[in-house]
Amino acid sequence: MKKVKVIVEHGTDGKFSAYIDCYDFDFGLAGFGDTAQQAITDFYECYEQEKRMCAQDGKVAPELEFDIQYDVMSFLDYYSGILSKSGLEKITGINQKQLWHYSSGKRKPKPQTTKKIQSSLHQFADALKQVQFID
Repeated sequence: MKKVKVIVEHGTDGKFSAYIDCYDFDFGLAGFGDTAQQAITDFYECYEQEKRMCAQDGKVAPELEFDIQYDVMSFLDYYSGILSKSGLEKITGINQKQLWHYSSGKRKPKPQTTKKIQSSLHQFADALKQVQFID
């Protein structure tokens, strides 16, 4: 199974897209939507459709594993129902107002800020992996 990077980003048209960043195949995969979730769902539907089309042509579509990567705005959109701006402020140290600017597209974070957000989220995820409950 080949691992392929999928980029999820917010476009200048206000829509979201999810697409493969790979040219190893004789097909492309892309999904679009009003939200990052819709774009990702559409992307997976596109992949399933490609597999069906290959089967109709007597071909076998490659089995792919997807590594989803987000721009900051798309990440904040995708996880908005799970991670509040208040919670993200506690995790990242970036104030809520700034996070709102990133999520609305009014501002784009600097590369070092993007790395700070990613690093903070990874540390939080590592801490969550340590959680154990008493029976």
